[in-house]
Amino acid sequence: MKTDTQLRDDVEAELSWDPAFKASDIGVIVKDGVVTLTGHLSSHAEKYAAERAVQRVHGVKAVAVEMTVKLPFGNERTDADIAMAAERALEWNVLVPDGRIRPMVEKGWLTLQGEVEWGYQRSAAEGAVRDLMGVTGVSNLVKVKPKLSPADVEKKIHDALSRQADRDAVQGAAWATPGVSVVVNDLLVDA
Repeated sequence: MKTDTQLRDDVEAELSWDPAFKASDIGVIVKDGVVTLTGHLSSHAEKYAAERAVQRVHGVKAVAVEMTVKLPFGNERTDADIAMAAERALEWNVLVPDGRIRPMVEKGWLTLQGEVEWGYQRSAAEGAVRDLMGVTGVSNLVKVKPKLSPADVEKKIHDALSRQADRDAVQGAAWATPGVSVVVNDLLVDA
């Protein structure tokens, strides 16, 4: 197990290695494996990249983000401008279903609300707006609600089982069925 000093050195090295932000703008404090990041960055994209860099470091137990986004002069945007850009970004992203996610902006902080069928759609929506100029933070409140009922899921698995004979194929069919979040494979194959 790393000491706090070793962990701080590793985090600082990872931050210095990543070109997506200026590591000199970030302060690092480590106590009992918990890393606290401080400082001011010039965009939410930089802040997000710094958070991801720290999470890559082995031994980090948790991250406390006390960094703020302070937009450089000339990069400020009105909330209306950000909302319009967010709406367009969502509209132009092929992974985001049309009209299902509503952006709201307050003092540069962008909140996404709505419902989608898949987790990847929720992630794609956040990714589409995270790096927009003027955004100081993102709250992704989009809910994932599959359209399938448990009976539909069961039928789809039974249909797949009737097409596929071996144990691995059966497990794969279960995982590939929309609406399945856990598969417990207790099947025994008689030879």
